[in-house]
Amino acid sequence: MSGIDRRDFLRTTGALGLSSLPPSRNASAASMFQDPLGIRDDFHVTRTQTYLNMSSVGPMPTVVHNAAVAYANDQQVAPAHRYSQSMDIKEQARLKFANLFGATRDEVALLFSTSDAENIVTNALDLQPGDNVVIDELHFITTFVLYRRLEKTKGIELRIVPHTNGRSRLEDFEARTDARTRLISVAWVSNRNGYRHRLPELADLAHRHGGLLFADGIQSLGTFPTNLHDTGADFVCANSYKYLLSGWGAAPFYVREEHLTRIRPDRFGHNHVSKTLPDFHFELKQTAEQYEYAGLVYGTVTQLNAALGYISQVGLNRIETHTIALAQNLRDGVAALGYKMFTPADNPSCIMSFMHGRDTSHIRRVLNEEKISVTLRENGTQLRASVGMFNNQDDINHLLRVLARLA
Repeated sequence: MSGIDRRDFLRTTGALGLSSLPPSRNASAASMFQDPLGIRDDFHVTRTQTYLNMSSVGPMPTVVHNAAVAYANDQQVAPAHRYSQSMDIKEQARLKFANLFGATRDEVALLFSTSDAENIVTNALDLQPGDNVVIDELHFITTFVLYRRLEKTKGIELRIVPHTNGRSRLEDFEARTDARTRLISVAWVSNRNGYRHRLPELADLAHRHGGLLFADGIQSLGTFPTNLHDTGADFVCANSYKYLLSGWGAAPFYVREEHLTRIRPDRFGHNHVSKTLPDFHFELKQTAEQYEYAGLVYGTVTQLNAALGYISQVGLNRIETHTIALAQNLRDGVAALGYKMFTPADNPSCIMSFMHGRDTSHIRRVLNEEKISVTLRENGTQLRASVGMFNNQDDINHLLRVLARLA
């Protein structure tokens, strides 16, 4: 991190509007920045801390919490009835997800995790020795674990695209993609620094070489409007516990319709049955439900159903406009304080990260004292902040004030 002297510090904090801010964020007067989307009271986490940690775990809004409590109450006194209702709620959640993100009902499954999805896809592709898979170093760790294992067991080659100043460039993917590329896999928005891929370009690249595109959408779906058909991606999976505002264990999995017969399930169970035939034979489901081989975490599915309705009411356009502006304000403010940025400028996502260059234990202690929730990553050397729909400029200013003290 480049240092700044006192004169630079005063100039920087003055430009950011930090030098005149009151010492306590609770003391600030109500302003136009306090609750831009009119939903802050729905998130109780805002009452006790400055929560800039959506990329770790998203807090439940009131409507989702109420759905969780109602589910638990029903299971306590009428469990069989609750189970029957869960089948209807699962279908409602599937339809809401499809309608919100530009898919059809038959293209959406509900899994347990994003890891389930990528394992299903790779198991179905019949990878052969000499095939290759192209990923980038901004991807999530699960993908590295998976493909390193497939190198050993299937003889494939894993090709890793390096980032350049926090960006994974299309030309670097092009240099590593050829006729033996079976799959390009990316985190649509990187959990490491928030870099947001342009999926249509990657889909076109993969398809021109006869390959497919898998996108981990856990840090993207719920943060900006999208039509999954228009992305060109063949497979996208998210999960319920971050920007979809629910608990763990309900991962919406999109499989483009043309691949439903090619991507066969890798395990089987009672939930596959669409029709029971004589002598213990069965007709199995052919839509994306074929990947739901057993019972789901129906309490979380109930939460997800409520959350998808809530997100739809708030509006993805409004969420994107609000959160990306705040994230950009934060990134620009941190850069102005002299910290070394990992997130590139003008990056349209809710996540930003940087190298803090200070003693990690001291950083952690100060953040805890200030009741600021962010994530320290890369062995504690980097700080990642991520903005939710409930955040406001006061939250951004609070973190910037603390970072100004530490700069």
